[in-house]
Amino acid sequence: MIIRQFTERDFKRIYEIEAMSFENTYGNDIILKLYKIGSGFLVAEINDYVVGYIIFWIKQEGEGHIISLAVDKNYRGIGIGWGLLAKAVKVLKECDLDYVSLEVDSENEGAVRFYKKFGFKVDRKVPNYYENGNPALIMFYRFKDKTNN
Repeated sequence: MIIRQFTERDFKRIYEIEAMSFENTYGNDIILKLYKIGSGFLVAEINDYVVGYIIFWIKQEGEGHIISLAVDKNYRGIGIGWGLLAKAVKVLKECDLDYVSLEVDSENEGAVRFYKKFGFKVDRKVPNYYENGNPALIMFYRFKDKTNN
């Protein structure tokens, strides 16, 4: 697996992965806008085929934020999401931030377990966060010691 910077030629594949991964997608225009404003945007490739992506940015002073992380359903469970998240967290840590935040559907037990295993902690639950009425968990990954994490 190779993790690299997103390029415009990846858009079509990102949209496909987004559609297979989420009930309510960001949509092409929002993903394009995130790219154009300079959000962190990484893709994972296997044999020159994009199988996952992560979008992240600096939300405010001291806080990085994971906007979206998705892996093609045919490539899940083999470390791609973990690799993408680890790379994004490393990039954000190098920006001298205090923590990384994200929202996850509380009904998506696999994703919640994944983030907890990585080291994210639940801060709070927000009812009716998603269009389908599901609540979100707001989770944080805090950099304990920025020199060795």
